Amino acid sequence: MDVTVSEVGPRDGLQSIKRTLPTEAKHRWIAALAQAGLREIEVGSFVSPKVLPQMADCAEVVGRARSIPGLRVIALVPNLRYATMAFEAGTHVITIPVSVSEPHSIANIRKNHAEIIAEVAAIVELRNERFPGIKVETSLSTAFGCTIQGVVPEADVLRMASAMAKAGSDAINLADTVGYANPAQVRRLFKRVRDEVGERTGGAHLHNTRGQGLANVVAALDAGVTTFDSSQGGIGGCPYAPGATGNIVTEDLVFLLESMGLDTGIDIDKLIAARAILAEALPGEALYGHVPAAGLPKGFTPAAAAGRAA
Repeated sequence: MDVTVSEVGPRDGLQSIKRTLPTEAKHRWIAALAQAGLREIEVGSFVSPKVLPQMADCAEVVGRARSIPGLRVIALVPNLRYATMAFEAGTHVITIPVSVSEPHSIANIRKNHAEIIAEVAAIVELRNERFPGIKVETSLSTAFGCTIQGVVPEADVLRMASAMAKAGSDAINLADTVGYANPAQVRRLFKRVRDEVGERTGGAHLHNTRGQGLANVVAALDAGVTTFDSSQGGIGGCPYAPGATGNIVTEDLVFLLESMGLDTGIDIDKLIAARAILAEALPGEALYGHVPAAGLPKGFTPAAAAGRAA
């Protein structure tokens, strides 16, 4: 497998939808995604159910997802309290949102930079002491711009990336939370972060809010990125960043990568079929995607099969 597609729909997608997807439907959806070949799924977030009732069943969802062979189960946590819950639930990976824009950090998790840096260090310390097998990642939100702050200087991104590395984060991802990024910026910033933190440089969480999502994926590939977040049907976006709709559509992302000759390990037909679970459980909810609408080109051959034929 050349590239990892990390599905974030069950977390990032559902948290932005006011209706709650029934727990049993979540189980069926996650199982269908895994059956399609996705090996990494962010299944939910451990947060206050008063704030995001859509995520109230996260521990149960994690428990069921852990029973799927070969699936790496990821959950988002905002602080030490909820990280402890995620660790105890058996999550394979936790990801912590760390906004480069301090105004967004305060709006999103009610912490300034000094507080979130200390929180990440505390989470890593707890992991090291009691849960050594679990990976801790940080996602640098608003790395490419912020609807609250506006321009986010690249020097601030590098400073926060360095702080996360020093705090012990295993991987440091870059997120275009509000869809401001352009390909030149994505290519440049990932290279600069890699120069700053080396192999701790993680994946890309890119949005398609302004139609730049897949172009930014290609730019990130040029910079050496091999893991990309996306959401089935393009659902989701940060509820604490105005206008931040537009996750990359998983189906379109997989087609892009496979058509470029990169092996994702994902069966696109099975992936598209999994949309039916969302459509049935959330009737009337908008689902996006060019590939599901147009279908695969005649004679299209997935990358792995093309490699075997060669």
